[in-house]
Amino acid sequence: MKKYITLLFIATSINAGFSQNLSTEKEYTRHDTLRGSVTKERAWWDLLEYDLTIAVNPETRYIKGSNIIQYMVLENYNVLQIDLQSPLRIENAYQDGNVLEISQDSSAHFIKLNKKQIPGEINELKIEFSGNPHVAKRPPWSGGFQWSKDENGNHFIATSCQGIGASIWWPCKDHMYDEPDNGMIIHANVPEDLMAVANGRLIEEKKEKNKTKTYTWQVVNPINNYGVNLNIGDYVHFSEKYEGEKGILDMDYWVIKLNLEKARVQFKDAARMMEAFEHWFGPYPFYEDGYKLVEVPYPGMEHQSSVTYGNGYKNGFGGRDVSRTGWGDKFDFIIIHESGHEWFANSITYKDIADMWIHESFTAYSEGLFVEYFYGKDAGSEYIRGTRSNIGNTRSIIGKYDVNVSGSGDMYSKGSNMLHTLRQIVNDDEKWRSMLRDLNKEFYHQTVTTNQIEEYMAKSLNLDLDAFFDQYLRDYRVPVLEYRIDGDKLAYRWTNCIKGFDMPLKINVVGEDMIIMPNTNFKFKEIKEGEISIRIDPDFYIYSNNIMGGY
Repeated sequence: MKKYITLLFIATSINAGFSQNLSTEKEYTRHDTLRGSVTKERAWWDLLEYDLTIAVNPETRYIKGSNIIQYMVLENYNVLQIDLQSPLRIENAYQDGNVLEISQDSSAHFIKLNKKQIPGEINELKIEFSGNPHVAKRPPWSGGFQWSKDENGNHFIATSCQGIGASIWWPCKDHMYDEPDNGMIIHANVPEDLMAVANGRLIEEKKEKNKTKTYTWQVVNPINNYGVNLNIGDYVHFSEKYEGEKGILDMDYWVIKLNLEKARVQFKDAARMMEAFEHWFGPYPFYEDGYKLVEVPYPGMEHQSSVTYGNGYKNGFGGRDVSRTGWGDKFDFIIIHESGHEWFANSITYKDIADMWIHESFTAYSEGLFVEYFYGKDAGSEYIRGTRSNIGNTRSIIGKYDVNVSGSGDMYSKGSNMLHTLRQIVNDDEKWRSMLRDLNKEFYHQTVTTNQIEEYMAKSLNLDLDAFFDQYLRDYRVPVLEYRIDGDKLAYRWTNCIKGFDMPLKINVVGEDMIIMPNTNFKFKEIKEGEISIRIDPDFYIYSNNIMGGY
């Protein structure tokens, strides 16, 4: 029989209606709108490919380069928005060899095209840029360029830009809704004693006359803006072949030379990750571009086909088990979590950062699925429940749309526990796994909205999940099961929740497992009279309150 624990909670914020937030909403500016919305100057053209060239001078912390943007015309319009953040500057813009007029509003640059843009045509635009890029203050959470050195005194440089935007270091269409359909090419020119590692596959290494080398990397799949990265250091390489669901997958590892032997041991978790996640989510989404781990001087990030790693060659997150259960000590958190984003972030990508939960909730949940795959279902459930201590419950998980604002950090642990709760409602492990795999098949290499994900999951599971998602994604409160035993009757209802919340719940009464169907009105169930305790399935993320006196 399944084990249960008693959860008691005295509700202190039982409010009627729908509640978004406990904090005061900030004022949003025109800059926020230009950055976070699909403006007219973005909407009329569709990205096809980037061809980015960048030269990096580590001594002066100066970069210079160009980006050739190939696009398809969707509508007849002639002003195009390209984003680049200060202190970098756009030097020139060209189309068909002609210099174009540029006007600037904050980080948005509006480029006036001379020739008529005819729907269906494929055109190119070349942007030249330069400057000393923004320095990352706390990468990857506050991104930009990070300039550091390894223990041997060699330059060790990396980029990261989720949230702050890819335009912090290169000119692009800096909104997540549109990805280059045909991928991108990255030419990185660095001093000859250093190596440049970017996304995709290395297709050329060229020695230049000025004591530099240019490394050319090619991505053939669509790629989101913040998933593009550049890493520079004294790198060495090792690799393995993985026999995956779609055939042989190249798994490459680029690490600082002095860490090679540690990496050979620690990075064994990469193949374990691939085995577990292909089981749960389906084939790795980027076989054509390969998979790689790249050592960086910050904790790590989910850059597409170029997952960055800086976890100190320790299990847990920098040696700490985020679940406090002991299961998090069994694996390297950064390898597992950041690689999980290849499915949820890089293949299935939010259109608006307000829906960032799609990336983080599923990927935080994937940690528990990894534990379950290797150590059993009870272990995976215990890991996920253990992360509840990281939840704040002060703001909703979904953010503000069209202004580049994400929701609460609860999108990680609370989002993971929301998905784990939904699995209990489904109560069919194979149906749940099939849904996860089908979700990745349905939205393969696509940008999506919350509504698309909600509707697909509800249809796949054959459940009405409107109130469930409204409660856990759009409200900050945790539902409370309020109950009372009165003789031979059990009275129960949901409180601290939205109107219409009606999630079923597994409970145990004197050794008997049962499912009750509470809503926001009291319901009554006949039970055996006597010494009776109610135990609630701990895998549901709820609180409970024995009111002990009337209803």
